[in-house]
Amino acid sequence: MTYHTGLSRDGPALLVRDLMAAKADVELRPIAHLAPDIVVLQNVDFDHDRIAAHLIQTRLAGMGHEMPFSYTARPNTGIGSGSDLDRNGKLGEPRDMLGYGRFAGQGGMLLLSRFPLVDGQTRNLSDVLWRDQETPDLPAGGFFPDAVLAVLPLHTVGAWDVVIQTPKGPLRVLTSHASTPAFDGPEDRNGLRNAAELRFWRRHIEQPALQQMPFVLLGTLNNDPSGGEGHRAAIQSLLNHDALQDPHRTDANGGITAEWAFGLALRVDYVLPSRRLRVRAAKVERTPQSSGESRHYPVWVDVTLQ
Repeated sequence: MTYHTGLSRDGPALLVRDLMAAKADVELRPIAHLAPDIVVLQNVDFDHDRIAAHLIQTRLAGMGHEMPFSYTARPNTGIGSGSDLDRNGKLGEPRDMLGYGRFAGQGGMLLLSRFPLVDGQTRNLSDVLWRDQETPDLPAGGFFPDAVLAVLPLHTVGAWDVVIQTPKGPLRVLTSHASTPAFDGPEDRNGLRNAAELRFWRRHIEQPALQQMPFVLLGTLNNDPSGGEGHRAAIQSLLNHDALQDPHRTDANGGITAEWAFGLALRVDYVLPSRRLRVRAAKVERTPQSSGESRHYPVWVDVTLQ
């Protein structure tokens, strides 16, 4: 399951405060209710000591769903670039960070599992550089100087390749939270970055090692194949890849995974199993939305290792 949560706050340690006071339970109850074996949560503030991650596990266990195994890593959000990336004449703003964020660690990711992770098999791919991609397609006209390109990661938040030992054998979990392809200018820096992040996954799943083990690609990819401001060819190419399945969803609203108060509704969250998995069911879970919480819905797929 993937779920873009509302577990992010405006300052460091505020999420820990709210978790300790049970003020974030409204965001955790859908997870406990759906009881996934494996879930990746987006928009979860990261702290160095993993206190928030531990508290989330504790709160879920108290709701009757134990997920004792986890993985998280420092995201690229809120890490200073040292440059005025959006060229508005001001330094140190959220859009000047390596990944958008008001503080280091804001809006990171958290993987939770009922099953153990395989030692030594986790790869944090968050530090690969945008300029080093096979087809980087950077903003034109030298929008980013060489000094910026030398440190600017491809992934706005992060990207992980994690192997989990299930009772039926190992399962590879590939996940990221891609750039929102909006809130930029005519240089289209966010749209181009999002498309490059999706092309990264297309190349990654074509590695020989990925052909030997069942895997699932999931997360907030922030691109709708038929709407929104993203480069649709990038998500369409990924959805149509021979190695992946795009499961038919049984919910009435089809692929919509997020709705905003101003009427925008898009499919931006995905769970895409590899062809080596048998899909039993798939759904976008229509949890109630209220002011201040996530605009996204949990997306789950029930699979069997063959």
